[in-house]
Amino acid sequence: MSENSSMQTQKATHSWVTRRGKFMLFLKGVAMGLGDSVPGISGGTIAVITKIYDQLVFSIRAVDLRACGLFFTGQFRVFWQHINGTFLLILALGILSGLLISANTVLFLLENYFVPLMAFFIGMVLASSALLRKEFSLSAWQNILALFLGLLLAVSIGFITPRSAELSLITIFFSGAIAISAMILPGLSGAFILLLLGVYEFILGALLDFDLPTILVFVLGCVVGLLAFSRLLSWLLRDYHQLSYGFITGLLLGSVSALWPWQEAEGGYTMLLPALLCLVLGVAAVVLLQVIFSTKPSENSN
Repeated sequence: MSENSSMQTQKATHSWVTRRGKFMLFLKGVAMGLGDSVPGISGGTIAVITKIYDQLVFSIRAVDLRACGLFFTGQFRVFWQHINGTFLLILALGILSGLLISANTVLFLLENYFVPLMAFFIGMVLASSALLRKEFSLSAWQNILALFLGLLLAVSIGFITPRSAELSLITIFFSGAIAISAMILPGLSGAFILLLLGVYEFILGALLDFDLPTILVFVLGCVVGLLAFSRLLSWLLRDYHQLSYGFITGLLLGSVSALWPWQEAEGGYTMLLPALLCLVLGVAAVVLLQVIFSTKPSENSN
């Protein structure tokens, strides 16, 4: 890990040890859950905005053979510290809360105010991309190439036509693995990947009907994909920090093509003024999140 990345991770680790810090971390999880429920924006994007992305990836990466050894030999305290357990637990509770909230809010907005909501997300993505500029230098051609490749990948995925999947248990397993990998990669939405794979409605129906076998297979795929992909991602962030963030920024910018609310503009650019207003609000939301979540908790808070 680069010295800069290491220092940032250490600062992030200490930022949630107080009660206020834990509450802020929970709110970041809520925001990630809201983002994960929408095809087009990912929890990874929210993690970048709220400055916990590196810590999240390295914490997931810590679930390794050593962690298993500590757990099965009864060294639970050391195991918990090794995997940054408190951080992951608080964040997971926030994500779950965000997903539950989205059932009555974001999904309603998607159905009734699609254009303004997509414009709001575009504003968030553009502002996030601007904030990430300090993570890499455009004076290096490698970073520019990484940015272009990320943009090209995100735009290309947006042009893939969703297909009908043969819903075998193997398909469900790999759908979970692929979707969760996309979910922690900014710019790619896990929900959008499920939509492309043709299993989005099926998985959603299984969750609503509490189809336990399907849910368990899907969750197992998510766990395997998360543990495998986090290792690749942590290596890239540690050894190729600027290249990684150049690529991530490209993914964010490319995701605008998937979020564009007028994909089929047969009726013209409807609700243009509300969309412009919501775009500005999206930019303002990122700036506000940046201010709120960058505020250092008091050393004396409990």
